[in-house]
Amino acid sequence: MNKKSYINLNYKPDKDDIIATYRIESKLGLEKAAIEVAAESSIGTWTKLSTLTQKTFNKLASQIFFIDKKKKIVKIAYPIELFELGSIPQLLSALAGNIFSMKTIDNLRLEDLSLSTKYINSFQGPYYGINGVRKLMNIKNRPLIGSIIKPKVGLNVRQHAKLAYDVWVNGVDVVKDDENLTDLPFNKFKDRVVEVMKLKKKAELKTGHKKIHVFNITSPMDKMLSRAKFVKKMGGKCVMVDLVSVGLDNVQVLRRANLGLIIHGHRAGHSMFTRNPRHGLSMLVIAKLARLSGIDQLHTGTVVGKMDGSREEVIKINESIKEDFGINRVLRENWGKIKPVLPIASGGLHPGLTKKLIDILGCDLIINYGGGIHGHPNGSISGARACYQSIELALNKKIKLDKEKFKEYYESIEYWKNGK
Repeated sequence: MNKKSYINLNYKPDKDDIIATYRIESKLGLEKAAIEVAAESSIGTWTKLSTLTQKTFNKLASQIFFIDKKKKIVKIAYPIELFELGSIPQLLSALAGNIFSMKTIDNLRLEDLSLSTKYINSFQGPYYGINGVRKLMNIKNRPLIGSIIKPKVGLNVRQHAKLAYDVWVNGVDVVKDDENLTDLPFNKFKDRVVEVMKLKKKAELKTGHKKIHVFNITSPMDKMLSRAKFVKKMGGKCVMVDLVSVGLDNVQVLRRANLGLIIHGHRAGHSMFTRNPRHGLSMLVIAKLARLSGIDQLHTGTVVGKMDGSREEVIKINESIKEDFGINRVLRENWGKIKPVLPIASGGLHPGLTKKLIDILGCDLIINYGGGIHGHPNGSISGARACYQSIELALNKKIKLDKEKFKEYYESIEYWKNGK
């Protein structure tokens, strides 16, 4: 078969095809480089094969059906038969595997994946999704207010639990471990769960509102599952996994355990793959695969905070985008049978950024404040109150701007106005 057979600009993708969008840089030129990518990622290799029949080629060869030389973008359609249903590792081995090691390709970036309904429905997806989380929390129309315990590590179990209680009773809904707090000598995982759950119940009794703690269970799979089961046994409702370090296949295993826990997906380390606009893969791709794996909540970026991620990129991940072949559904809309995922904005946020964040990203959101609570000039309790007040002010334009009533908010505005 002539390698040019991989190019068919008149091809109309089949409803079950999986479509990969690549940005390619190569001394070969875009068309020749695209052929190499299409062949290596489907059924071909670097030379002609006596073992490859025309019948097999016609059935299984990928099809390059779109080329934009100016943007260096190609779209390649792959028959569904090339993929094992329900397997993220196999998908990535094909579409983000050997092609990244080819000498003929200087830079390669997997920008997007359009997945067929048949493929999507082979996964479980989230247990709760957006509506399930809101129902559990009994919060209907506003963002959930989150707090990361700070410092990231260093507090003992009692200090951690007490700090969680202090912010819970002053307006915070969700408190979470940070990405590198798991089972450390000064803060043991099981001890933390036990102590935190005691004070969570106390906070719920005092406030009359549901509270959640997100316990970081990131570890090898056997320990991760054991920790999740312990959280459930102790009455917890949410666990966190660092998606990149544990792998999305292990998230699938956790989801298949059907423990009835919210799975909170932290994306720490994603920029190893996503930050270079010329090479790697996009956060958009990670978000789609994370949704398939079964997470209920996902860190997607803040736009206004300290983490990398443009306004356009974060909105694209959180929402749905129109494209040539229909609606590219990412997190918040229905996607086959897969429930929507609740985006999380986290990183460098403080009360002064709340309104701008909501204006850009909407209310189906968890807003995580770490330093923005615990760095308040008058302490964490004031920080929690300031964040709650910032939500009130952002959502209700009729509220009178009373500096005494919203004292903690105005203190935070004054403190951070110069970027402290």
